[in-house]
Amino acid sequence: MSARGAGDQRPVIIVRRKKVVHGHHGGSWKIALADFMTALMALFLVMWIISNAGQKERDAVAEYFRTPLLVSLTGGERQGTSANVIPGGGPDPAHAEGERQRIDPLSQTRPTEIQRRALQNLQQRIINAVEASPQLRELRIQMRFDVTREGLRVQLVDTDARPMFDLASERVAPYMRDLLHLLAPLLNELPNDLSIGGHTDGLQYVDGVRGVGNWELSVGRANATRRELVAGGLDADKLLRVSGFADRVPLPSTTAVDPANRRIEVVVLFDEVAERIRHPVDAVDGFGRLLESPADGAGAGGDAGVSGKAPGVPAD
Repeated sequence: MSARGAGDQRPVIIVRRKKVVHGHHGGSWKIALADFMTALMALFLVMWIISNAGQKERDAVAEYFRTPLLVSLTGGERQGTSANVIPGGGPDPAHAEGERQRIDPLSQTRPTEIQRRALQNLQQRIINAVEASPQLRELRIQMRFDVTREGLRVQLVDTDARPMFDLASERVAPYMRDLLHLLAPLLNELPNDLSIGGHTDGLQYVDGVRGVGNWELSVGRANATRRELVAGGLDADKLLRVSGFADRVPLPSTTAVDPANRRIEVVVLFDEVAERIRHPVDAVDGFGRLLESPADGAGAGGDAGVSGKAPGVPAD
């Protein structure tokens, strides 16, 4: 029995499982996750900054993204940056005289945010100085401020109860003189040049047939304003232009005889605008040559344009 049992004994099978070790993948998923979280945090930060920014800052950001990189680097949109395969430039496609800019040259150079902020600070200092004066505080309602393409415009407007000048005269009212003397040192705080313009209402002179009318009155009042500003301490070299507009530029939403149209405007000019006034042809990169005509014989430096100083302004 023992021999038979020994023959029927089954072999012992030992199973040895081989342990498979996976290769290390380096943790690259962690780097990808960190990049994603950083980008997400940057997005939330930008959204938070924009939500707390003012309208002017948002407009500046929008303008930045509206300007293509190539246009920004080349100083403006030109025909050389166009995708059109037809060559451009010159008076016609057959005679190329160099690239002609396709956008308004006056809009190429825009005032910086620093320049705008400096003018806004000046406006606030003027308002504070007027409101701090017991004698001039009532004139605050006759002062209007806005920033135009030329610069900060300060308008001093008439009312029936308190005109800035004597009737049909260049004689400055006493409170107007005090106001101009207050403005003079404040205007000296910035290096910007100044422009002074005179306006009248639509009422005509009774004796206008003798050669005296609203043109002479507007120029005379602008020049009288210049004299009072200089007497108040304004640096005379800052004055770049004195002009009269008669009744040709009324205020919006007013009638021709509205007393508010009798006004003086003092403009603190942007540097680029002052440069264009001094050099009207050079500043627009030869744009003035397009206005020349061989028939009229007017050159780029001729008298065909409007002078920087208004004609008829009497000397000091």
